[in-house]
Amino acid sequence: MKHLIYLLSFVCYFLSSVAVMAQQDDPIVMRINGKDVPRSEFEYNFNKNNTDGVIDKKSLEEYVDLFINYKLKVEAALDAHYDTLTSYQEEFRTYRDQQIRPLLVSAEAEEGEVRGYYQQMLDQLEGKELLLPAHIFVRVMQQATPEQQAEAKARIDSIYTVLMDGADFAEVASSASEDRGSAQRGGVIGWIGPHQLLKEVEDACYALKKDEMSEPMLSTVGWHIIKLLDQKPLEPYDTLAPRIRQYLEARGMKDQIASKVVDSLATNTGKTVEQILDEESDRLAAQDDELKYLIKEYHDGLLFYEICQRQVWEPAAKDTVNLIRHFKKNKKAYAFEKPRFAGALIQAKSNELLKQVQSALKKKPEESWANIVKTQFNKDSVQVRFERRMFEQGANPMVDSLAFGIKEGKTRLNAKYPAVAVMGRKLKKGPQVWTDVNAQVVTDYQAVKEQEFVDELRKKYTIEVFQDALNTVNKH
Repeated sequence: MKHLIYLLSFVCYFLSSVAVMAQQDDPIVMRINGKDVPRSEFEYNFNKNNTDGVIDKKSLEEYVDLFINYKLKVEAALDAHYDTLTSYQEEFRTYRDQQIRPLLVSAEAEEGEVRGYYQQMLDQLEGKELLLPAHIFVRVMQQATPEQQAEAKARIDSIYTVLMDGADFAEVASSASEDRGSAQRGGVIGWIGPHQLLKEVEDACYALKKDEMSEPMLSTVGWHIIKLLDQKPLEPYDTLAPRIRQYLEARGMKDQIASKVVDSLATNTGKTVEQILDEESDRLAAQDDELKYLIKEYHDGLLFYEICQRQVWEPAAKDTVNLIRHFKKNKKAYAFEKPRFAGALIQAKSNELLKQVQSALKKKPEESWANIVKTQFNKDSVQVRFERRMFEQGANPMVDSLAFGIKEGKTRLNAKYPAVAVMGRKLKKGPQVWTDVNAQVVTDYQAVKEQEFVDELRKKYTIEVFQDALNTVNKH
């Protein structure tokens, strides 16, 4: 009994020692809502968001607050059970499986696919060599009259005579062949094997020796004069393997092999494909921290977006009353450095048409103008060029001339649309209504609501930061 007690005491001591060592190797840098964040996870996110390509780099201290806010939103999304939504789960699995599936493909399986494709190429050659033929072609339509057939025969015979007199085959093919695709290459068809050309053309090609030229021969589509430029056996496997691999990879080889692997595992275990991918994801992530945190990034990032979209961004964008209130309260922040013209630049094919457009838009809401022009004037073809936006003075010569009366420089009219006018409002110091700068107002108001949301989450969830562990980030 004493021996058993001693053994149990040793096991407990060993396990606790391992836990302490693991914590020392990867200490906890913070705890959000009772969930530990190890240094490795924080480093993964911090380093990924502070690479050389990132414009707005953050210091460690700045990033800590951003990361905490991010984690708080993820916790709120989990509490709201957004991770149980079918739409969320499908999107997460799509991203995750794009990383997991290629890892299920062994090098041996890839090699087998490449070798299999090479063997198919050998089989298709049926023991024959590859040929590089060129031809000069004169088309004979299936419904050609006897006169047309005779004319085609006379033409190919004439070409053959020129060639027999010593004319360059490539030059004649370029100018005389009616197969314009190969004619651009001097008649060269490209490397071919069995069953790639019309049978009678193929037979004629394989009957030739290198540099030999055929007499005019008739196929089902017309007359040909064929010259065999080169012939060779299929290159050895080691020579072609890189090109075959590249070709198969471009056509989804890894994904096809992965599907076979997953389907086989599902069949042998009686599990679903989703269950197999879930298990393989856990197995592979346990072996590779980079993969583990990439998958977690997908998982948490989608939750972050889901809760922000549902509880902050979308409600704020639709809250017209408070958008107007925010605009009025912060109107000075939206002042312009230069005057602007809020409205539309209209270019029509005639002055009469321009007047019709102006009449149709008059007293109509500005946001409906584009649709009116499209449905009434540009239904069948573009009769009116229409551009509605906020024009800054100096950005468009036509608007400068028509709206601001600036005559400096040349205003180049489009010859197809010579009738030009503007409709809208001049804004000298700043916007008159919030819709003049609606995109900026919405973005700013969303930022306000997001900060309020974060403040609520910081009160709701516990946050512990372990500064000593944070000080070791990227320094171990």
